[in-house]
Amino acid sequence: MTTRLWKINCMEDSFPGMWPRWFKHQCAAVGWAGKWGFHLTGKTKGGHGWIRARRLIQEIESGDFVIVSLRGHRVGRIGEVTGKAIEDGDWDPLVPPSRERSDGEMGRRIFLRWDLTTGPDDREMVVALPETFRLTQGELRPTVAEVRSLTLTKLRRAMDDPANWVGLLSQFSYEKSLSDYIAAYPHRLEDGLLPHPDKKIRERVFKDRGRLDVLLLDRESLPVIVECKQHQPTVGDIGQLQRYIRRFGHEEKQKARGILVHGGARKLRAEMRRAARREPIIELVQFRVGVDFSLSG
Repeated sequence: MTTRLWKINCMEDSFPGMWPRWFKHQCAAVGWAGKWGFHLTGKTKGGHGWIRARRLIQEIESGDFVIVSLRGHRVGRIGEVTGKAIEDGDWDPLVPPSRERSDGEMGRRIFLRWDLTTGPDDREMVVALPETFRLTQGELRPTVAEVRSLTLTKLRRAMDDPANWVGLLSQFSYEKSLSDYIAAYPHRLEDGLLPHPDKKIRERVFKDRGRLDVLLLDRESLPVIVECKQHQPTVGDIGQLQRYIRRFGHEEKQKARGILVHGGARKLRAEMRRAARREPIIELVQFRVGVDFSLSG
């Protein structure tokens, strides 16, 4: 029988930390508990979403492969199916019971053996699929779908490219916090950087309504425009910063440097590097968020 490739959505938006739970418990999971009336076979509650999902999870077999799908065309690991506990009586929730969810959530499990040789070694990193390796909308939308648009070989090739590796948290909304941090501690970005002393210039809104994220001065008193992106940067992001530099030069009659700080992969694709080398040249800097904890006395 032909091995099949499946995709299961990991609902990190609704259930934060779900992907690390899947990784730890070596499984993927869906909801729709039988005790709520969502039965795996026979008459059931639920609309098209559950009817489709229950049919597909019954079709998944040991030896098939599952790719974990995250928001923003990102994926976690590939796992080989080793078994299932999807019957109504098998409910074992990965989201523990609470007052709002007395039976917990995500309790129909598909057991997986993760392929730890494909993708980043760091568990906190995931893969942002480039355009030519992305799932179709028909594969992305449902909770469960069979992947026909990509072969396992092609998917592994995309996942093994370090240029596609990004932090799991890089999609969280902290661009403003990052901008504030760089404005307060610019020397952490580059030794010798200082906040620009003129508040009116720092808070400049250009005629097209564009606004600078951070404006600094380097050791040579040259203005440095810093643009912060929480995600994998694009050629358009580089172009945006280059426009800011040109507009700044036109309006302030000063030459400026540009630094794009991003949460994407450290190794960027060739088209990104080419775009950054065009005048005005843009420096590309990756950030990683880390927090240290220690007991206080």
